[in-house]
Amino acid sequence: MDRTSTLSGFVAGWSGRRVTVLGDLVADVTLMGTTSRISREAPVLVVLEQEKLVYPGGGANVVANLRALGAVPLPVGIVGRDEPGQGLIENLQSRGIPCEGVISDPLRFTTTKTRIFAGGHNTVRQQMLRLDRVNRAAVTGQVLEALKAALRRCVAESGALLVSDYGEGVVHPSLREEVCELARQGVPVFVDSRFAIHQFFGVTALTPNEPELAEVSHSDLSAELALDEAGQWLLQQTRCESLLVKRGRNGMALFLAGKPVVKIPAYGTVEVADVTGAGDTVLASFSLARIAGASAEQAMHIANTAGGIKVTKSGTAVVSADELCSALEKLP
Repeated sequence: MDRTSTLSGFVAGWSGRRVTVLGDLVADVTLMGTTSRISREAPVLVVLEQEKLVYPGGGANVVANLRALGAVPLPVGIVGRDEPGQGLIENLQSRGIPCEGVISDPLRFTTTKTRIFAGGHNTVRQQMLRLDRVNRAAVTGQVLEALKAALRRCVAESGALLVSDYGEGVVHPSLREEVCELARQGVPVFVDSRFAIHQFFGVTALTPNEPELAEVSHSDLSAELALDEAGQWLLQQTRCESLLVKRGRNGMALFLAGKPVVKIPAYGTVEVADVTGAGDTVLASFSLARIAGASAEQAMHIANTAGGIKVTKSGTAVVSADELCSALEKLP
């Protein structure tokens, strides 16, 4: 069996796998409209709203990618008891995703990222503005305890955990301790954390991007040697099994204890359309590959391919299992 058929075989192997996702659930709101005049109030375009759509963002985009890849994700997180939160839950449920682990908190608003697309009646719509409403309030009290209970219940049902920590309050320090304890108990744990990647110890894999690694290691990673040193430092600091560094157009770098770093170029030659959510796709595909039995290096190739497919799509789009298999079978 050749390498490409082996890689695509892992995609079939993870079909139907249940995976828990703990993270910041974001409602990506898209407003579509047309514009034909300048406002009389200020030198700005007037947009006539025609359509409003809600898509999964943040940790919810990891959930959506897992589902598109054929897994059964169990999201654990918080939404507000508001219109974006309800729209996000309805979107996830429409994809066949169980949302019993998502807590609706009446005292909290749902983090939303609203993008306004507009154009003339006969022109292509373009993004004009993005408006973020971010809830970074730490989760405490009864809601925190309910989150912990939901996390334990879902992990018991699935046996694997992904953490998508955008630093928006859900992954509380005590929840980080829960995550690390699950890793100590032998649960496969995969973590993508924007601000606290160095505080997850003993997990299966960390998946920071290069700027995040530079920030936590206080390093300038413009030189390859500096990247290697920073990666080895974080690997030793956290005692994680593997470290996958996302390098954008420069591909990926994989660090394993006692082994030389492995670097691969970015997948594909098609011009990048949008990198939004590419890290979510990488986390989902890398984790599923490892859960299905792939080595860390095999999983890196699968995740690199999935991420390369994603950046050809606009917005927080997902990559399907069929798309990924087709691309993997064409690898040299």
